[in-house]
Amino acid sequence: MPDPSGLVAIWDRLELAGVGVGCVGRAEDGTGVTVVVLPEGCTGSADVRGGAPATRETDCLRPENLIAGPHAVCLAGGSAFGLATADGVMRALRDAGRGLAFGGARIPIVPAAAIFDRAAAEGRWPDAEAGRTAAERALRLDAAVPRGSAGAGSGASVGKLLGPEAAMAGGQAAITLVAADGMKVGALAVVNALGSIVTEGGAVLAGPRSPGGVPLPSLPLLASGGPPPSPGEATTIVCLVTNARLDKPQLLRVATMAQDGLGRAVEPSHTLYDGDTVIAAATGEHPADPSRVGAIAAHAVALAIRRAVTRP
Repeated sequence: MPDPSGLVAIWDRLELAGVGVGCVGRAEDGTGVTVVVLPEGCTGSADVRGGAPATRETDCLRPENLIAGPHAVCLAGGSAFGLATADGVMRALRDAGRGLAFGGARIPIVPAAAIFDRAAAEGRWPDAEAGRTAAERALRLDAAVPRGSAGAGSGASVGKLLGPEAAMAGGQAAITLVAADGMKVGALAVVNALGSIVTEGGAVLAGPRSPGGVPLPSLPLLASGGPPPSPGEATTIVCLVTNARLDKPQLLRVATMAQDGLGRAVEPSHTLYDGDTVIAAATGEHPADPSRVGAIAAHAVALAIRRAVTRP
């Protein structure tokens, strides 16, 4: 379908060669995991912007560090406990013969990020076996991403400034944007934000509900000086994949620019209480300028975030 930007938008898929997505979790579980398996030879980077992140292996993606990859990206519920899902992802990839070769062993590089979801608040989280199952599904290279309360977004909520009882359902969604020359940028967002989700024009799609059930903007609530929220209970995490040919420093710039999509769609974003993180990978098939890729990436992230809270 056409997008107002002139790009072609492919909804609910990461439609890039060699990329597969697998999910475990549903709304009734209150937690889950979403795994994105990547083709060999990807470069990766990450931009961790929120003040309360739960992440793993993102230092491997720093431009000054040696390690290549990633081989997959793991997004999970369960807060820091949910990062154990990446253990299962690593085992599934190793069994499939994927990973860096070190001394006869295969070591898959699997950066991960987690949200504090409904199950985490109840002392539950997805485990390594859930990560393995999601990775095995992703290895089938099906690019479809279930939207809403599924996978890592199963127990997500948004608009937490009036307490959990007034929050609305968050979730996950994906989009791939395709330029006229074939360059692609895909974004998969798991939305569990402290603030409200807004349209490009500023209308509230989801947020803290008034007594009448109307979603409210978050800025007036913050300005009123109410009690601060609890740190670490909100986060938007994103896996970004492009077919552009980018090295680590260039891809870091893309991940940094992609965070602008959070700023457009989440009000407020990057707070002390969120763990907002973008993990980016480039498959290297298409020559591209990083600034162009980053601009498209920010647009894709904003669209995916809004889609995640718009129920199917």
